Amino acid sequence: MTLTAQVPTSSAGRYLQQLCKHWSHKFETDFDAATGSIAFPMGAIRLAAGADTLTVTIEPQNGADVERFKQVVADHLDRFAFREAPLHFDWR
Repeated sequence: MTLTAQVPTSSAGRYLQQLCKHWSHKFETDFDAATGSIAFPMGAIRLAAGADTLTVTIEPQNGADVERFKQVVADHLDRFAFREAPLHFDWR
C-alpha cells in the first residue's frame, strides 16, 4: 500500500529538508533541496518539493498502524510549519 498527500505550502523545500535532518540522527535519510527519503521504522517516507506543494508519500510495512504513521508524519511537519500549521493532508 502506498499513500500520498499533496500538501499546499510555499515552503515545501524547507520543510522537506527540516524533516529529513530531524530524523537523520535516528534513521537513514537521503535528501536534497527537492526530494527526500526516510527509512522510517513503520515504512518508507518519500518527499518531493514543488513550488506550492509538498508531496508526501508513505509506504507502510505490513502490520504497520497506518493511521498512526500518517499522524506522526503530519505532526512533525506541522511543528516545522508552525506559522501556517496545521497543514492540510489529503491522503489518497
